[in-house]
Amino acid sequence: MAIIEVGRICVKLSGREAGSKCVIVDIIDNNFVLVTGPKNISGVKRRRVNISHLEPTDKAVEIAKGASDQEIEAKLKEQGLIDFMKEKVKVKVPVI
Repeated sequence: MAIIEVGRICVKLSGREAGSKCVIVDIIDNNFVLVTGPKNISGVKRRRVNISHLEPTDKAVEIAKGASDQEIEAKLKEQGLIDFMKEKVKVKVPVI
């Protein structure tokens, strides 16, 4: 199982969307991926994210590279993952 792959559902660990779940849409390079919530489901906009700011889950959806938000939403509904995507996760902030 590839940890970082197109379609993998992850939790954002930092930023204003920390604790929200997102789907990897495209792999940009060794450090960055393109993710989306979609925004109307989990509140995560389509954006470039450093992979060190993501925590992969054990769930994934079958999507094409660069899939639209509508296609991703349809796949999430098909697999019954809408409620899972809407759940927020408590993220621990490291103490420096």
